[in-house]
Amino acid sequence: MPVTNPWLAGPAPTARLDRARLEERILNLLSSQNMCVLATTGPDGPLATPVRYFHLDFTVMFTAAAKSPKMRNIAADPRVSVGVFAPLVGQASSRGAQLFGRARVLAAGDAGFDHYWPAVRWQSDHVERSRSLDGPPSGPLVVVEAERIVYTEHWLRRDGYAPRQFWRRSGAGAAAQ
Repeated sequence: MPVTNPWLAGPAPTARLDRARLEERILNLLSSQNMCVLATTGPDGPLATPVRYFHLDFTVMFTAAAKSPKMRNIAADPRVSVGVFAPLVGQASSRGAQLFGRARVLAAGDAGFDHYWPAVRWQSDHVERSRSLDGPPSGPLVVVEAERIVYTEHWLRRDGYAPRQFWRRSGAGAAAQ
């Protein structure tokens, strides 16, 4: 029987990408998608919520209703995981990342808000909801600076690299492993 991607057969390679190549692939994924699954934990247990995100480098951000279950969970425990993935056609196209970090909730005037807010494309949301474009919303803005990322891309196997790669923020432990 013919095999479309013979390089997927057998044991997975173990080679690691250098940090610059890994970061390029992660940023490509973050830039080419706009939906993620945010995982939080609260009094009712785990909660996985699809959200539209924006990013600056390895920081993911999104807006949310202040009284939503995810915001309640973040207030109780800011440790979160964010899953970003590309559409899957088959094993060869499997590509995604799990970002781990602590969520910070920022409002206008908070330190960091003015740095992150320009990356939020609020205008399209306002158009969809027939809201005025005269002024942006004022938040809250949830910011998750990735402390570590597990990146998976099965196409890497084709070039002899492990399909699962690991990244850590500089100063937060080891570099790309």
